Amino acid sequence: MGWRQDIGPRATEEGDVNISPVAAGVIGTTSWGTTLAIIMARQGHSVTLWTRTSEEARQLQRDRENKRLLPGFPFPPSLQVSSSKDDAFGHARLVILAVPSNSARSNVRRVRDALPHDALVVSATKGLEVNTGLRISQVVREELPESLHSRICVLSGPNLSAEVARGLPSSTVVASKDAKAALEAQEALMTPLFRVYTSADVIGVELAGALKNIIALGAGIGDGLGYGNNSKAAFITRGLAEITRLGVAAGANPLTFAGLAGMGDLIATAASPLSRNRYVGEQLAKGRPLKEILASMQNVAEGVDTTAAAVKMAQELGVEMPITQAAYRILFEGLDPRQAVAELMGRAPQPEWVGVPPHTPT
Repeated sequence: MGWRQDIGPRATEEGDVNISPVAAGVIGTTSWGTTLAIIMARQGHSVTLWTRTSEEARQLQRDRENKRLLPGFPFPPSLQVSSSKDDAFGHARLVILAVPSNSARSNVRRVRDALPHDALVVSATKGLEVNTGLRISQVVREELPESLHSRICVLSGPNLSAEVARGLPSSTVVASKDAKAALEAQEALMTPLFRVYTSADVIGVELAGALKNIIALGAGIGDGLGYGNNSKAAFITRGLAEITRLGVAAGANPLTFAGLAGMGDLIATAASPLSRNRYVGEQLAKGRPLKEILASMQNVAEGVDTTAAAVKMAQELGVEMPITQAAYRILFEGLDPRQAVAELMGRAPQPEWVGVPPHTPT
């Protein structure tokens, strides 16, 4: 179909990816953590999925699949499960963090003394720490020793876990301030059907992945209200402009928000019925209370906490974010979604790209 041939210089004549097997440990039995563990193990890497309890480890090892969060995808032979942090990470070349943002700090604290001094640490969590507003890589940096700071990467893109686990063609971005670290992560995670690009824009990739969940919530509200495709396209585009403004104010490259971690992830999350954040927005529009919606879900909808954290960040940086403010009022102050739409539509006219640096011809 052509996809397998376009996978870069490590492709063989048969279209497979040449890999050097590595030992990897994954923090997080979430759907995304499980997916990343599975696709790495399919490539021949030795992967250990770490659990917080021995009971969960025994259950997953016995079932050889994550029946609760990713049913129907059996574990490859090279994927093991353990509640021992030494077994999971003591010899790991690559460590992946794929947990909800509200538990990222506590999870890193639990395993940090077991990590090798030269391990590559990849955060695959798409959210912000709600109490501090910190990006997850900043949380990881605070909790890990200095020897690992240059080895921290972030992973983000249009990556709905069930589709990646099914082997449907997907792409993502891994970013690090250290180019060598990004290339190592790219090589370890790349598969014939999971194409990994590199970036030096850690702030942009991480913020794009987190903030797009807010816009996906709003897109779901529009779907629930039956506002149609014109409305949804306009909302997604204006939402992208808004989160780009905040990213630029925080030091990100605006082009990152036009790439896989920004527009790519936003399209997938705002449009797919698999999207948890879109689902929350849709249910809110139908009148269900937020607590009831969240209690009914197996997975975490990161956009809820991220909205609160983004409002704080925007205030600190002096960035106007009307969509995010409206989402916050709907989520936490009981604003009627239809009233929120009316207020957004009634705002004063302005240029399209306010707050985003203009292109300067060379």
